Amino acid sequence: MKIFFLTPRVPYPIDKGDKLRAYYQIKFLSKRHEIYLFSLDENSCYKAEKDPLRDICKKVKVVKLSKLKIFLNLLVGLFRDIPLQTAYYYSSDIKKEIKKEIEQFKPDLIYCQLIRSAEYVRNIQSIPKIIDYVDVISKGLERRIRRTNIFWKLILTIEHKRALKYEKIVFDDFDERIIITTEDQDQLKFEEKGKVKIIPNGIDSDYYKPIPFERKYDLFFSGNLRYPPNVDASIFIVEEILPLLKLKVPNIKVLIAGAAPNSKILSLQSKTVVIKGWVEDIREYYKQAKIFLAPMQIGTGLQNKLLQAMTMKIPCVTSELTKKGIVSSGENIMLVANTPQEYVDQILKLLSDQKYADEIAELGFKYAKTHFDWEQITQKLEQIFISTIKKNN
Repeated sequence: MKIFFLTPRVPYPIDKGDKLRAYYQIKFLSKRHEIYLFSLDENSCYKAEKDPLRDICKKVKVVKLSKLKIFLNLLVGLFRDIPLQTAYYYSSDIKKEIKKEIEQFKPDLIYCQLIRSAEYVRNIQSIPKIIDYVDVISKGLERRIRRTNIFWKLILTIEHKRALKYEKIVFDDFDERIIITTEDQDQLKFEEKGKVKIIPNGIDSDYYKPIPFERKYDLFFSGNLRYPPNVDASIFIVEEILPLLKLKVPNIKVLIAGAAPNSKILSLQSKTVVIKGWVEDIREYYKQAKIFLAPMQIGTGLQNKLLQAMTMKIPCVTSELTKKGIVSSGENIMLVANTPQEYVDQILKLLSDQKYADEIAELGFKYAKTHFDWEQITQKLEQIFISTIKKNN
């Protein structure tokens, strides 16, 4: 099978959830199929010589988006009825280039990641198309509206309305649609949402596995540190949870790590809190942690950071919102909290009882290994590809 794989960001390095998803889908699909990866690059930091995807794809093409081009895209987008984050990545010149590359490659299928890149291919009728929503952008915007100032409320409200409309347009224009979790599927606001198929993320358990090491940090949180849900969670840890926790554990040590920490994140650093930026191998941080803490208040989809912690046998404490993306309510594979005091209580349970902490870590480890294997998940995705092609022949 020849697959034209379109992404709004280069899926390497793996510093964001959508990039991780694309990277591993390509890695496993390329074992049996020809992949042409066409990606946009907004940061101009992509280094082709360091990209392992070039070794497994038939062809990789990266088109840079200049800051001027992005500004013009947004300006035009103000007067179009599409989400600004779709306009951000859209260029008529790039659309022509994609059309030309598709004509030359002659794929059996077009696979498009996120509604941000859907505008480039949604009107193509001659080739079967699949959209990966990944998560529900409109729901993420709705949650952010409730937690921001008046200026951003106005901007995000407009963007939310556009995203709601566009998510349905994309559903109608593509032959098949997928999303990460049933919770995300349920958050879609159109009648046919039940037809959107579930393809979860997986975990590379050969890479993420238990590593014996000195656990010098009591708590660890990771993620892209300019992504609003991760910024929000980091602030919640330091400003809401820690003051209460330090009453019981004065010498508590916290590590917050991830790509691109902004000034707000850097200002959280103290004797108690260590802030680290991007590291090539995030396992270096995981292996130093006693507990993985992910108090996500906003955001959608499956949190890959939790799967990584679970397969490294680190007990996890997270929110009800985040747990829903991984496991049904009956499974006791992680501890759940929603208020600052609840987080403190759950953390203290783990810190005060090593046997209990080990039991939770073991349950999480087994669950992640059983339910989130990339090879099995990719085989399910392949079946969707095959059936979509058959329906369109």
